[in-house]
Amino acid sequence: MALVTETTKQVLDRILSIEIVRVTERAAVSAARLRGHGNEKAADQAAVDAMRRELSKLPIGGTVVIGEGERDEAPMLFIGETVGTGKGPKVDIAVDPLEGTTLCAKNMAGAIATMAMAESGTLLNAPDVYMEKIAIGPGYPKDLVDLDVSPAENIMRLAKAKGVRPQDITALILDRTRHADMIAAVRKTGAAVALITDGDVAGVIHTAQPDATGIDIYLGIGGAPEGVLAAAALACIGGQMQCRLVLDTEEKRSRAAKMGIKDPRKKYGITDMVKGDCVFAATGVTDGNMLRGVKFRKDFIETETVVMRSVTGTVRWVRAEHRQLQKFHLD
Repeated sequence: MALVTETTKQVLDRILSIEIVRVTERAAVSAARLRGHGNEKAADQAAVDAMRRELSKLPIGGTVVIGEGERDEAPMLFIGETVGTGKGPKVDIAVDPLEGTTLCAKNMAGAIATMAMAESGTLLNAPDVYMEKIAIGPGYPKDLVDLDVSPAENIMRLAKAKGVRPQDITALILDRTRHADMIAAVRKTGAAVALITDGDVAGVIHTAQPDATGIDIYLGIGGAPEGVLAAAALACIGGQMQCRLVLDTEEKRSRAAKMGIKDPRKKYGITDMVKGDCVFAATGVTDGNMLRGVKFRKDFIETETVVMRSVTGTVRWVRAEHRQLQKFHLD
């Protein structure tokens, strides 16, 4: 009898339902045990270890293309690491086991555990560097906003397309010294600025539902891993995004070239960063606008996860009660 081999599509179908959720759930629970302890590295390491254990159980031949860093800098989940049982289709993996390490360490809102999985060769394989980003939600003309025009011009374009005054636009920007001029320029148009200390994956996702989140546009420079993960989410739920890697040294350009990046000034749209079918999942670590954080009850642990699929546009919200996790402490 001939063996029936699962296709990548069939595995993504199955992983969408529950298995990818387990990966982010375990990472979130491990990180949540260290909420408010003031130790960013310990919380991040706990999330990394838990995510790696769960990924090792998946029936895939996975390669981490967006990870915690490169081989010499990250002991686990580094770019290029292989994960999974190896007995399944080849897939690309992007991970941020704990987005918002500072948020978790200080027990502030918005820390999440997140990852994306896609067909092999379809996620942008980028070095762990900074990335320029701009994002808006769905329903606007193509290329409405652009990295190569000023923040003020992007605000004006968006306001006109939305049929509102610039004063009715809210931009989300990471609260960093490097963004001081951008913040001033946005405010000069009359638009409001919402500042965040960390968490730009969730920040970009907020632009997809401005009526619910109050966020119309995301602007600024953040991590490249977070940029690719955010693009994976928008590929599932809609929106526009442009990104450009910040390759401002010869060493960074050399690292990027080894990963196949030929044009260091290339602007990447969503379909450049996520070319095929993908699945995105995120579990709350601390309470936030998008997800509730982990709750440690007397007899069980409660988690909330969102899982999305690009080819179908399906979005599932999974609230789970874990009794064995509490009993066995994630063993």
